[in-house]
Amino acid sequence: MVLEMKVPSPGESITEVEIAQWLVADGDYVEKDQAIAEVDSDKATLELPAEASGIITLKAEEGDAVAVGEVVCLIDTSAEKPNGSDKKEIDTYENPGDEGSADPSDASKDLDKKSAEKTKTNEKTSPEKKTDDKKTYASGTPSPAAKKILDEKGVSPADVKGSGRDGRITKDDAAQASKPAMGTPGPGKRGEERKKLSMLRRKVAERLVSAKNETAMLTTFNEVDMTAIFELRKKYKEDFKSKHGVGLGFMSFFTLAVVRALDMYPDVNSMIDGDYKITYDYKDISIAVSGPKGLMVPVIRNAENLSFRGIENEVKRLAIRAREGEITVDEMTGGTFTITNGGVFGSMLSTPIINPPQSAILGMHNIVDRAIVKDGGIIVAPVMYVALSYDHRIIDGKESVGFLVAVKEALESPEELLMNNDVKKALEL
Repeated sequence: MVLEMKVPSPGESITEVEIAQWLVADGDYVEKDQAIAEVDSDKATLELPAEASGIITLKAEEGDAVAVGEVVCLIDTSAEKPNGSDKKEIDTYENPGDEGSADPSDASKDLDKKSAEKTKTNEKTSPEKKTDDKKTYASGTPSPAAKKILDEKGVSPADVKGSGRDGRITKDDAAQASKPAMGTPGPGKRGEERKKLSMLRRKVAERLVSAKNETAMLTTFNEVDMTAIFELRKKYKEDFKSKHGVGLGFMSFFTLAVVRALDMYPDVNSMIDGDYKITYDYKDISIAVSGPKGLMVPVIRNAENLSFRGIENEVKRLAIRAREGEITVDEMTGGTFTITNGGVFGSMLSTPIINPPQSAILGMHNIVDRAIVKDGGIIVAPVMYVALSYDHRIIDGKESVGFLVAVKEALESPEELLMNNDVKKALEL
């Protein structure tokens, strides 16, 4: 029996995926539930498990975009698992006299007969012979996608060398042939690598361009004296870690400061839907995380109900899952506000791009000792620049500036505004 394996739906809004990598080769024997491919959706990379055991025949190539429900491979469930049992038979052929034949010439005849039978069997089952059943192409024939690219660029197929099967011109061949000239070569190396962007990366790019083009985005800035947070972390971080098994980082302070500011300025926790404004009474905070497949934005659900410990646990859990490629679509869906931390890479200041359909995003940056004026004198303090990018269609300047000032106030007076003047209770120590 031949089983058709179709692309399962990774999520409600996803209609197609891309074959990022086949983990098996055409003709391999696979076990049920064995991971046979990695597929990219526009939100995550997922593993595709085999639905049954048997010999697999691939029906899509790496880089192909396939619709949900489309057949990507066949599994012959009637095929037996290879067990490497040919050794004994080979040994017998090499030592025909061991069978006790009275006449060596008879043994030789038996060997020739067995070898001929084995050759016929191999001709029927050898993978190399399977290519006779596959469709062949005339050398220099472009694939439909390649033909479209060549037609758009005005390049003749005769001028392109195909790297596909039977010399067929692939989409990559067409794209390379239509690349603009780079001028007269200079001395030194001039190598290059051409690599297709993952579906996730392409979707992120599309969303970022959309956010720039379809929103009235502005950015407001401020600076935060991080002295109070530094002192709290220095005093309590060891007790916090030993009690809860997770570090007391900056993200819990920033998340709770954002939750407080969103209560004060609900327009920042809103979104535009056509001619309507939707305002949420919960705070689902998206946190930007750099993963192996690109930027991912998992969501801390109902952050307003979480303590310092709860937020740090969620941040750690989601960050690990994102970096190990285990994050699910559901864990990245939604979110009413985003926090991104470019400071971990050394960024001093930036204008973060809104994560649509959200209306605002807070950018954290690196912490540097700077000279500031405090109580009438100049002191050196650890300072972070913060940035709030917002959609001016829904958030006015008064709300955006007020929101960022509220975040600054909470971070500079965390004991009073985030801990209700009871540090140990807030940190559950």
